[in-house]
Amino acid sequence: MNDIAIELKRKIGERQAVIGVIGLGYVGLPLILAFAEKGFEVLGFDIDAAKVQRIGAGECYIKHLDEKRLKTVVGKGLLEATTDFSRLSEADAVLICVPTPLTAQREPEMLYVRASTEQIAQTLRSGQLVILESTTYPGTTDELVRLLLEDAGSRGSDLKCGEHFFLAFSPEREDPGNVDFGTTNTPKVVGGVDEVSGDLAEALYGEIIDRTVRVSSARAAEAAKLTENIFRAVNIALVNELKIVYEQMGIDIWEVLDAAATKPFGFMRFNPGPGWGGHCIPLDPFYLAWKAREYAASTKFIELAGEVNVEMPRYVMDKLTLALNGVGKSVKGSKILVLGLAYKKDIDDPRESPSFEIINLLLALGAEVSYHDPHIPVAPAMRTWPDLPPLVSAPLDPVGLEAADAVLIITDHSVVDYPMVLKHANLIVDTRGVYRGTNAKVVKA
Repeated sequence: MNDIAIELKRKIGERQAVIGVIGLGYVGLPLILAFAEKGFEVLGFDIDAAKVQRIGAGECYIKHLDEKRLKTVVGKGLLEATTDFSRLSEADAVLICVPTPLTAQREPEMLYVRASTEQIAQTLRSGQLVILESTTYPGTTDELVRLLLEDAGSRGSDLKCGEHFFLAFSPEREDPGNVDFGTTNTPKVVGGVDEVSGDLAEALYGEIIDRTVRVSSARAAEAAKLTENIFRAVNIALVNELKIVYEQMGIDIWEVLDAAATKPFGFMRFNPGPGWGGHCIPLDPFYLAWKAREYAASTKFIELAGEVNVEMPRYVMDKLTLALNGVGKSVKGSKILVLGLAYKKDIDDPRESPSFEIINLLLALGAEVSYHDPHIPVAPAMRTWPDLPPLVSAPLDPVGLEAADAVLIITDHSVVDYPMVLKHANLIVDTRGVYRGTNAKVVKA
């Protein structure tokens, strides 16, 4: 380590380093809380002025986080949020926690990572550590981020990675709603563009996280994150395909899974559903497939899993259409109540939820659509479905259920009164296995 790196490591170890986090969503907000609670001075950066204002008031906009934690660190002056990106120069470590969505052609959209990096480049100074946390393809950190930071057109044009500033990748591993694992007790994978950068990033996370897992490079860390979520994506696709096959054989997939899950070794349970959702699983297979083409490498298995999962909302629509036909109705003009907007149960996170794709398909066919989600009172604007009309969660009561031609269960939130739904609904299309056994009102999808 040179003198610059030694000084930065000292500041980290003595918790004198100022931590900057770009992006204050489901990844960034828990991260700034974790650093502030360990005594670090933290600056949170976001382009959303409303988020910044709420943090300043000690208001938490992510339900599964305890608002008392935020109020405490804000009250102590340890945490400040701002829209002024010129203040990035104040931070000794800058962590990038911004979205990495897909384009309409299912290719990586690096707009937010690029924009954040360019903001850092404008104020980059000697002695700063930059860490990318956003899920991405292998090579992003040392090919894209490093080149932007060292670019001759930036303010930091004379600064070199590994000498004057330091660069690493450490993938986020947030699981909203998980009561057992959070930011500080989930092991943290860390990989530097160079050895010194990796050492500094490992030292930084070691101050707030129980266990760090050092890998040899930023590329290895990027690949580890993709592997974790591709594993899940492939198994979700497998069980969704099995659901379709077993249905044609007259076999209940849920009964099969319950039985298979009793094996104490060699089997890991995944449940079928209406598609995939969340901030990583619907994206990561396509990130790797896109990058693999640069190396003339085939990813047929991974891409097939993506195709299966992408088609699941249409499978659900087919089941709904047939169910309505069975009672002499068409989708057009029918009143459909969608239960659940969140991508999984008991959280308020709607990112990439299949509910939006299904609502979009229903509206395109002329259905009258309403939804109920106890955790999402107002449907947010979504990048992937920008043209959906504004929707507000409808009450879930006997009157509303009886007025609907069909109830479509997309997210199986625990607080929903499912016996009441079954009693008053005319028709239920169940994509989550809420109702077991056979019932004349219930169609499994």
